[in-house]
Amino acid sequence: MDLGRYLVEAHLLEGRPVAELARAHGVHRSWIYKLLARYRADGVAGLERRSRRPQRSPTKIRDLYEDEIVAIRKELTDAGFDAGAQTIHFHLAQRHEKVPSVPSIWRVLRERGFVTPEPHKRPRSSWVRFEATLPNECWQSDITHVLLVDGSEVEIVNFVDDHSRLCLASVATEIFTSHDVTAVFRDAAAQWGFPESVLSDNGAVYTASYKGGVGAMETALLGLGILFKHSSPYHPETCGKVERFHQTLKKFLEHQDPPATIAELQALLDRFAVYYNDVRPHRALGRRPPGVAYRARTKARPSREPIDVEGYRVRHDKVDDSGKVTLRYAGRLYHLGVGRPHKRTRVVLLLAGREVRILDERHRLIRALTIDPSRTYQPQPRQ
Repeated sequence: MDLGRYLVEAHLLEGRPVAELARAHGVHRSWIYKLLARYRADGVAGLERRSRRPQRSPTKIRDLYEDEIVAIRKELTDAGFDAGAQTIHFHLAQRHEKVPSVPSIWRVLRERGFVTPEPHKRPRSSWVRFEATLPNECWQSDITHVLLVDGSEVEIVNFVDDHSRLCLASVATEIFTSHDVTAVFRDAAAQWGFPESVLSDNGAVYTASYKGGVGAMETALLGLGILFKHSSPYHPETCGKVERFHQTLKKFLEHQDPPATIAELQALLDRFAVYYNDVRPHRALGRRPPGVAYRARTKARPSREPIDVEGYRVRHDKVDDSGKVTLRYAGRLYHLGVGRPHKRTRVVLLLAGREVRILDERHRLIRALTIDPSRTYQPQPRQ
């Protein structure tokens, strides 16, 4: 039995005066009165030792900014922006010289009921990720869909810089064609400069290779010397940065009044792009806004030789195992010898009448020939 319980029971059971017990045991009378009050309120459990640590510390930095932390959280959440502890820390640092740490901000959010602790996720060391070294080294593009207030569906095409995550273009229209996407690309390039490469999925607005042909976007990029890359079918992770941008954009739109027209939607997209590029701290960029990361480095530029595609018919194909590609000219199939060393290589065929130029994936000339209409097979010239 500890001293506190002994003193309480000596007073209550024996009736010994508090002053006498205090003198006999060298304690202050106020402490015995406090123990008696706790015993009457909670019984024996009230006599257990209690921490003397104050519940709040007016000089503690976390407590100084607690109300501001909550206000920023509500402001960002209501606007549809990210409102995690790291984002709040970034915004606090813009206003004050000394601010609470990220874990301290997270504890405030937890104690105020804004977040619920979750099980630990997979460690970052296990992630496999790619990031372009320079701005404009690779642009990612994709199309997503949103609804207007009347329930009609609208398409949004987004272009995102792989290195900096900068929103290069975010444009809405009812339905995009390949020529529309190409126009958006050219407008973005007029503002940000031409990229070294473009990455997209295999949507029909980007490529016509599945038809054995070439789309408007592919033709434009060939003419500019820009490498065009596609993700593997059913593998959206390849275009993960623009896919993630879709999520961030849609979260913002969910917190706005539903737009009634495409013009209203475009105004929201423009407002979001300004905040996203120049204000919003990005976790993958060390909490820098994408615009800061984009402007911090030299920009990449197209590295391939531009191809004059005016007046040409362009088609994509794959060299078969015997080293040939097949081409239809004037209603007749011709087999063009390329060589077994190039088997299963994807090639681009540029045709102007009977003149054919065959390029490999890196746009290097493999063979140039003039079709001989009298022969179905066009063999390679003898060395």
